[in-house]
Amino acid sequence: MEFDTYQEGTEKTAIYPEDQKISYLALGLNGEAGEVAEKVKKSIRDDKELGEETRDELGDVLWYLTRLADELGYDLSDIADRNLDKLLDRKERDKLHGSGDNR
Repeated sequence: MEFDTYQEGTEKTAIYPEDQKISYLALGLNGEAGEVAEKVKKSIRDDKELGEETRDELGDVLWYLTRLADELGYDLSDIADRNLDKLLDRKERDKLHGSGDNR
């Protein structure tokens, strides 16, 4: 599935308070990312492989990310392109390691 098609499709399931949409979506994104982290933590603790539930949680992360991008007026495909361009540029300049936004 293409990013733009997915982004359009998420509108059909978008139910949240209009006056707090950005906060709601940012908090939801953080919560779902936390659930992914919990799955990883428990797989380490229990010495088990990550299961199908992790894929489902990643889907929830994608939904919140997509809705947040949409509400901010960004196309998910543009975000993906820009991010990849940024990372490839850092790789070419041997700046993937380290910290800071302006590497």
